[in-house]
Amino acid sequence: METTRQNKIARLIQKELSDMFQRQTAAMRGVLVSVSTCRISPDMSVCRAYLSVFPSERAEEIVGNINANVKSVRYELGNRVRMQLRIIPELKFFVDDSLDYDEHIGELLSK
Repeated sequence: METTRQNKIARLIQKELSDMFQRQTAAMRGVLVSVSTCRISPDMSVCRAYLSVFPSERAEEIVGNINANVKSVRYELGNRVRMQLRIIPELKFFVDDSLDYDEHIGELLSK
């Protein structure tokens, strides 16, 4: 069960990460990265962000690239939220494949 504070911090981080990725992927043609969910640990030290990537064929590549540059992402996030958070949580990024799963289920049901 997540507390109210966890939810507020997760929403703040999700909003800021979404804005950061939207600005960074604007230069890349045909790629869209959105942050579907953020979950933060009870001690506020680790944040797991789930990214939805379009086209989904490049999802692993893009999330791997983001995980390779997690220090710079955390630094930029820290600059954006330094007035709201005392400690910036460690970031971990994962592929959110729920849309692909929903599409697959829809295909199976339509047969």
